Formats: sequence, structure tokens, C-alpha cells
Amino acid sequence: MAKLAYDLHLHSCLSPCGDDDMTPAMICGLAKVIGLDVIALTDHNSCANCPAMVQASKYYGITAICGMELTTAEEVHVLCYFHTLTDAMRFSDYVHDHILPIRNKTSIFGHQYAVDVNDNVIYEEETLLVSATDIPLGEVAGLLKEYNGIMVPAHINKTSTSIISNLGMIPEDSEFTCAEVTVGTDVEELAEEHPYLRSCNILTSSDAHTLNDIQEPIHFIEPEDTSIQSILECICGR
Repeated sequence: MAKLAYDLHLHSCLSPCGDDDMTPAMICGLAKVIGLDVIALTDHNSCANCPAMVQASKYYGITAICGMELTTAEEVHVLCYFHTLTDAMRFSDYVHDHILPIRNKTSIFGHQYAVDVNDNVIYEEETLLVSATDIPLGEVAGLLKEYNGIMVPAHINKTSTSIISNLGMIPEDSEFTCAEVTVGTDVEELAEEHPYLRSCNILTSSDAHTLNDIQEPIHFIEPEDTSIQSILECICGR
């Protein structure tokens, strides 16, 4: 059994709301310095910076999960975690074809840089990544199975872009077994209001958009070992 400090909700310079210095290499380097064992890169509607993150994580000796923060048709944010980089990139290509075709305005939303492991800009994404997709929330769990991924509704008690705020409830036929809450949440109180959560594992991550926001090693998971498969099984409760 391993005890791993985690932060599984991090945005890089690919997300328009992420600082330009949030490169995969900088994220992995800081995660190592502060003592995190496992991180996940979860940019909005894209996994384009996951290849650089995988490379950087190997250099720094930490475990990195390829992920995405998907925006559903209902504008609910869902964290998607994948077993492999190949799975993540296949899903990223799928999502790119289902996002609203709105051009990014850098003066308003910020840059969207895809970079390599040395922080060199490969290209700047032109489609606004924080737009909604046409993927319904109810189809996400089944869709992710096709890409060897799992779903974790993001910051479920946030007052916007969350399953509770946007739907007003957690549907009884939901298929997720893990959810994320914001830092400082009283999980027991939240589960009293939403009984579905009583059978879910709960994560608390930073949703960091700046290096200073990355979570200190204060939250832990205990998978069987340090492999990504074991970590995702632990998250799902399987």
C-alpha cells in the first residue's frame, strides 16, 4: 500500500485562464520541490500539453496522470483521467471536434500555448478552450470507457460550472464513483444534502492556474502501488 500526496486538478499555459509560466516542466518541477507524489494535468477541453508533462514527470521522478477538464453541453466541468497518454490524446482529438467553434481573443481570455518539455511554444490554440462542448453530461461516463478513462465531476460545490450549481442536484442515475470538492469543504455536510455522495470517494485538489496555487502535500490517496492503474482504481473505489 502506498500513501501518495496528490494534486489532480492543474491547468497549464494551454488553458486561457492559466498563467503563461504554468508550463508542464515548471509544474512538475515545483510539484517535486514541495513534495507531491502524483499530479494530473487537466487543461480545459484539451490534452495537448500532456506529452510534455509526461516527459517532465519522468525527469523529476513523480507520477503524472494525463487528464482534461471537460465542459459538457450543460456547462458542467468534469475531470477526465486516462491510463495512458495515447488514450488521452485520442480523447482530446474527439473533444476538439465537439467544442463550440469560437475563436479565442487573447486580449480577453489569455493565450493558449501548447509547449514542449523545454518550454518552447509549439503552437497557440486558436479555438477558445473554455467554451462548452456538445457532449451531454449523461454520456460522459460511457464515452470515457471507450478511451480507457474515468470521470470525476469537478468542484461539485462551486457556485458555477459544477454539477450541483448547473443541474441543481446530483441525478440518481449518475455513474461516477468519485467527485472533487473545493478546498475547505465539509464533506459530511455536503453528503447530507446530496446522499449520492455517501458512496463516492472525494478528492480535494487545487484547480491551480498559477504556480503559487499548486496544493501543498496535505491530501493523500492510498493505492495498492504507485502505478497509474492502481491510482485510478483507488480513485474509483474499485
